[in-house]
Amino acid sequence: MEPFQSVNAWRLPNWAVGLEVHSQTASDVSAGVRGTRDFYPEEMRLRNWLFEHFHAAARSHGFEEYDSPVLESEELYTRKAGEEITAQLYNFEDKGGRRVTLRPEMTPSLARMVMAKSGALPTPIKWYSIPQCWRYERTQRGRGREHYQWNVDIWGLHGVEADAELLSVLVHFFEAVGLKSDDLVIRVSNRKVLEEVLGALGIEGETFSKTCIVIDKMDKLPPEAIEQQLADLGHGHDSIDRIRKVLGMKDLDDLSIELDSDSQAVRELRDLFALCESYGITSWLAFDASVVRGLAYYTGSVFEAHDRDNELRAICGGGRYDRLLSTLGGKDLPATGFGFGDMVIMELLSVKGLIPHLPSGNEDIVIPLDKALRPAAMAVASRLRASGRSVDLVLDDKRMKWAFRHAERTGAQRLVMVMPEEWQAGKVRIKNLETGEESDFDAESL
Repeated sequence: MEPFQSVNAWRLPNWAVGLEVHSQTASDVSAGVRGTRDFYPEEMRLRNWLFEHFHAAARSHGFEEYDSPVLESEELYTRKAGEEITAQLYNFEDKGGRRVTLRPEMTPSLARMVMAKSGALPTPIKWYSIPQCWRYERTQRGRGREHYQWNVDIWGLHGVEADAELLSVLVHFFEAVGLKSDDLVIRVSNRKVLEEVLGALGIEGETFSKTCIVIDKMDKLPPEAIEQQLADLGHGHDSIDRIRKVLGMKDLDDLSIELDSDSQAVRELRDLFALCESYGITSWLAFDASVVRGLAYYTGSVFEAHDRDNELRAICGGGRYDRLLSTLGGKDLPATGFGFGDMVIMELLSVKGLIPHLPSGNEDIVIPLDKALRPAAMAVASRLRASGRSVDLVLDDKRMKWAFRHAERTGAQRLVMVMPEEWQAGKVRIKNLETGEESDFDAESL
């Protein structure tokens, strides 16, 4: 599988980006729904490879897997009115008159699950999932209308130790797929940085949340547009200048001078970087005060991973959200986590030449060289499968030339030939496709 073929399922093909379905023609139906993806077997193998690395990184740190329905109550997301995500819901009324939506993210579903067993779950809760999520938004490189998102979360711990654990999970994954700290950086900050700055200016509550949403767009909109949106929220020129100054800081010492000497934000950031040094992952990290994350529920440490060349969207992002449960009517429980989409990382792996060649996984191909020997070939295939081998039985009349091409295409290790004279003697011929050696074996001993 060549790199440009292997990422087809992660990229929206040109024909899909501009497709508008006006009538049910065959070509319209075969194109699928705009913004969604098909996974052909070669792409499915690559998706499974990616997901296996997600599983391995989470499990290596003691996380357990969970899942929830893709269909959720619309109210779970519209509680956070004003955020961009509420305008991107795939929502509708079901046959029972209930307002429902396809989940756009996993964290509210996880919060609902934790709240449903409030007090009964032993803490800390260390869970992960790889759900499919849906958002109706403009399709672009690394962003479709559906994607899979690796979510890793810790509930029940107040300290930055949990945040450091999440960063360790990320680095473990990046190293496992062949990426280096020269390829990407995890930018780290704390929502309390902006909270302290705006608090000193008398800005808090809903205005603070709306300000975070605007600031999160700084790398997507021109400066004058950001300044206008901040002004629309009531921020004067002096406030905007102070916000810009602080958000431009890349050094913790500079930040500690700008904020109060007893700044909680600075203390938490220093503690977090010290813990990450113990993990040996600080070469992957950088302090960047401009990282605030747009969702209103973030309360502490926040982080995003970006490619060093800044050619792609954020690879992943997350942070602490200690007050989410109270917005859903429950009792708050400290929590921190991240979401990691499957599309941007595949773009980066493709750019870095790290897309693996993944054969189908067949170990043996069994072919009868006479139509009358098909039942015998089925018996041979059955014996091999019972021994734990992965076997592809040739079900129709094919020549040996086709069988060799098929074996090369699927990466099979052996070609098992059921031939008239050999079968009469109770034997089959096996060709080792790596060495080219051929030998006859007793059929009963397979």
